[in-house]
Amino acid sequence: MVLNLYWFRANRSFIDSRTFDGFRKSLYEEYSDCYIVDTRSDVRANPKIAGTTHNVFGIQTGVAIMFLVKKEKKEGNCRIHYVTMDDYWRKEEKLQWLKNNPIETIHFDSITPDKTNNWINLADDNDWEELTSIIDKSVKYDKNTEAIFKLYFSGVPTNRDEWVYDLEKNNLKNKMSFFSKTFNECVKNNFDNKIKWSRDLKGELNRGNKSIFKPNYIINAMYRTFCKKYQYTEKIFNDVLTQNHYDVLGQDFNKANQIICIPGVGIDRSYHCIALKYLPHLQITPNGHCFSIFVYDQEGNRHDNITDWGLNQFRTHYKDKKITKEDIFHYVYAVLHNPSYRKKYELNLKREFPRIPFYKDFRKWTAFGKELMHLHINYEEAEPYPLKVIVSKTNPPAAEESTRKKKEAQGVKEEEKIYAGKYKIKTKLKADKLNGIIEIDEITILKGIPKQAWEYKLGNRSALEWILDQYKEKKPKDPTIAEKFNTYRFADYKEHVLDLLKRVCTVSVKTMEIVGKMGEGIT
Repeated sequence: MVLNLYWFRANRSFIDSRTFDGFRKSLYEEYSDCYIVDTRSDVRANPKIAGTTHNVFGIQTGVAIMFLVKKEKKEGNCRIHYVTMDDYWRKEEKLQWLKNNPIETIHFDSITPDKTNNWINLADDNDWEELTSIIDKSVKYDKNTEAIFKLYFSGVPTNRDEWVYDLEKNNLKNKMSFFSKTFNECVKNNFDNKIKWSRDLKGELNRGNKSIFKPNYIINAMYRTFCKKYQYTEKIFNDVLTQNHYDVLGQDFNKANQIICIPGVGIDRSYHCIALKYLPHLQITPNGHCFSIFVYDQEGNRHDNITDWGLNQFRTHYKDKKITKEDIFHYVYAVLHNPSYRKKYELNLKREFPRIPFYKDFRKWTAFGKELMHLHINYEEAEPYPLKVIVSKTNPPAAEESTRKKKEAQGVKEEEKIYAGKYKIKTKLKADKLNGIIEIDEITILKGIPKQAWEYKLGNRSALEWILDQYKEKKPKDPTIAEKFNTYRFADYKEHVLDLLKRVCTVSVKTMEIVGKMGEGIT
């Protein structure tokens, strides 16, 4: 019998990433045997390890070795043989294992793929397929779809965030007025590198389209979790601003709505969701997808985004004709927060849109969801948590004061004029979770943060840490903004951030209290 043997050293993503399900399917159909040695060590998936110390090639990307056998006369589907190393083995241990274990002596596990071509981390032992679909991706905005929602959309990827977002409204107006004028001049001439180009914007230029700058394009938007910014929404400057976004918030983005945002499919982070009322950025949750309770037509008339089919499913199951679409919206939000739900369906949630189970006490879960949604959407109105602000003396260290005086004698730079004649206090915005402290700057700390507040996490950060990250002083990457529009100084927002941290601390604690009441909840 003729055998063809191939071997590969590759990124291990082909083993379990949803992106490679088609690749896995082709291997299963084309080859007779597939032997995989998974050395793991994907630093992005496990930040507790390092490429230099744990990865066999000293890189951050996980590595696998694959041997493929193709027989001349193939009988049946491929036999998949898999062995994995401990993720925490150091690279010396992994290399020694490879040296000591010839392939004929390795004990491989046998893998049988599931129906969606997953090889490992299978989740076929649950009732996922019996649950109610939140969206039917095969049907685009169809009121007759057999899912809970008609329309879903992604957050906005602008490809020029530094330009179209800003904490300060007047600075955004100045930036985008400059951007608009420069772009329009390029329509007549060539590209000007003073502004941020992208493939879509170059297409607008090549088609001869011009910008019409309007201050009323500036709206409130959610840039990151609990971080609201102003956004300039002229369509040609926001690369993927689609009709779906207008359908959800109206032609001027000023219609009232409630929106649930969840991570995109295939995101390898702990599951989370957030409710909001403003236009969201794509990364409000990683590559986020969103569902609203309402949609609007071009005349501004409001319509339900929850299907009649979905309403009927809930009313029939619970034998309760008083259930409303708003009840269902709140119920869904509660279920998506349930720790037992997230744990049981962890693998499914990474691969697909959520499906929703029917819990015994519908009204209890509706109440959970309604309370959580009110907390998260109205976070700016939450009662400030009684944290203690401690401010030390403001006299600068002698050495730094001496340095400042020397700079003044040499001529103060433009960015230092704000601080001329006084000591510039260094911003910190660092969390000390163990001691319940946030260092605001060199002279200010926020004390008394309860442990529970840090436990409310949205992805890889707690809600409080998202705020700290977004308000740090960072040099703009765009050279034009750095030169002309770099007006952000934390000192101008210090009191606002202190107030915001107190309010979001309350939101975090209350969220964890509600989640703690959910219990097991799985029927």
